[in-house]
Amino acid sequence: MVRICIDAMGGDYAPEAIVQGCLDAVRDDTSLALTLFGKEEAIMPFLQKAGAEKERICIVDCADVIENNEHPVQAVRRKKEASVVKALRALADGEGDGFVGAGSTGAVLAGATLIVKRIEGILRPALAPMLPTVTGTGVLLIDCGANVDCKPEWLAQFAVMGSVYMEKVRGTREPRVGILNNGAEEGKGNELVKNATPLIAQMPVHFTGNVEGRDITSGDVDVVVTDGFAGNVALKSIEGTAAMMTGMLKETLLSSFRSKMGALLIKPALSGFKKRMDYSEYGGAPLLGVNKPVVKAHGSSNAKAFYHAIHQCKQMVEGGVVPTIEAELAAVMKAEAK
Repeated sequence: MVRICIDAMGGDYAPEAIVQGCLDAVRDDTSLALTLFGKEEAIMPFLQKAGAEKERICIVDCADVIENNEHPVQAVRRKKEASVVKALRALADGEGDGFVGAGSTGAVLAGATLIVKRIEGILRPALAPMLPTVTGTGVLLIDCGANVDCKPEWLAQFAVMGSVYMEKVRGTREPRVGILNNGAEEGKGNELVKNATPLIAQMPVHFTGNVEGRDITSGDVDVVVTDGFAGNVALKSIEGTAAMMTGMLKETLLSSFRSKMGALLIKPALSGFKKRMDYSEYGGAPLLGVNKPVVKAHGSSNAKAFYHAIHQCKQMVEGGVVPTIEAELAAVMKAEAK
């Protein structure tokens, strides 16, 4: 049985969407057991009408919630009864195998780092969302905002963590790892990229070199390594472009009777396109580098998105992502010590 701690109060549609996603997850997977942390009086109405699946869901009552506008570190240290804090504490104490939450990103990052703590030897944890690619395989972007200012050594570790995740969770053999740069030519980039490149090349990963922004979603690589600032800008740019294109396509197809008829003819293809572009199909962003699997679901997660985030976390547990990162890093440190 895989036990996952859930922050039931985090996210734009909590707790209803969170509870529904949890119910759907345990209904479809009998090896899951979920503990929901949050205000019991708010959660119970959405559980009362559930069937047998709620037998593998329990609630831990929490008196407080950390909001998005609060200072993450201060809130985590001050609000001991907050749902995200109690859930991460339970995870650290061995009462769960993983954590999923859709609330304040800062609170999840701060709580995981302060409470669950980093894997020994990891300099900084990193957020790593999956993005759609033209090939349909997806690409892992690491980091996307956990570390705005980075050092070359951190990026080298991001490469290892990203490669392990793609292999253990996504089933990608020998993941191709690239570094985000302003040109594909060797020697390009700022000081951070220039100094990080030879370090990544020495890591136990399949390093393919530079990746330009326009090629992130090309499918040419499986992992794109970058600092949290550039990564977050790239992520938001891709999200914005996807939303714009989807909106423009919808507007065009509904602009006239003829285009509406055409839209009916290509509806099956459009459904497939929408599915490939849908963030909810990818779950959430794993926080790689901490001692237990932690998944930060999108703040606007609906039940479907949270459902996938739960199964993503389960895959991290069963795939042994954390112990594999530990082993890979230990081997690198041993080799460097010789």
